[in-house]
Amino acid sequence: MINPLLVDEAVRAALNEDLGRAGDITSQATVPASAMATAVIASRQVGVIAGIGFAQTAFRMLDPNLKFETLVSDGGHVAAGTEVARISGPARALLSGERVALNYLGRLSGIASLTAKFAAEVAHTKAKIADTRKTTPGLRAFEKYAVRCGGGMNHRFGLDDAVLIKDNHIAVAGSVAAALRAAKASVGHLVKIEIEVDNLQQLAEVINEGADVVLLDNMGLVALHEAVQMVAGKMLCEASGNVNLSTVKAIAETGVDIISSGALTHSAPVLDLGLDIKIN
Repeated sequence: MINPLLVDEAVRAALNEDLGRAGDITSQATVPASAMATAVIASRQVGVIAGIGFAQTAFRMLDPNLKFETLVSDGGHVAAGTEVARISGPARALLSGERVALNYLGRLSGIASLTAKFAAEVAHTKAKIADTRKTTPGLRAFEKYAVRCGGGMNHRFGLDDAVLIKDNHIAVAGSVAAALRAAKASVGHLVKIEIEVDNLQQLAEVINEGADVVLLDNMGLVALHEAVQMVAGKMLCEASGNVNLSTVKAIAETGVDIISSGALTHSAPVLDLGLDIKIN
């Protein structure tokens, strides 16, 4: 699920950006106000759908008389040529909403599709694929929703919902132990604490002090395997750094619990979807 109020706000802003001050002057000039039409949104690639609600909202906001029929729900896998939605009603509104609907649907479906590929690579292990905060400004909640649609899980949503002590925090705090002790003394009992390490010596300090999650940053496969053995289930092990479709399977096979990758959101290609008017 995603907060529908956030969807309404984002779609309204996108429509205002597109329609500008005078509205869709092309459709106003070429399409009679009384004209009706039916269109189909179809995928031109194999992928996973995410963002159907955004497309539906775009058309609803422009004209509540437009009928939007969902043919593939979010999280659904599609082949090239699969019809995803059918829209019918006033033609002007349909044409005016096309680009905003496809922008959201293509972007979020692209993230879901890439996430699904990562998840498939590690399906034979216990590892789960997670996103990061490397998201498009203003779209984080939506891009993280798309990750869930693709079979991934969400990392923290912002700086305020979990503690993640990174190398620069450790440098300023003075040591791994000092950073962990300060964090435990500061946050409430419901706040998870994760700390990043880049070598096994730092990991030993974390194990001694205790944390909820340890982030094993840019470690090689041998070091990752040894780190998992050292932790021995005392906390969750998250691997990050140099994660791509070519490396993620081997990383998962080291026994880590979570593999996080910024590529899920910052480098996912758009899923190619098109809207075509059906001519009777």
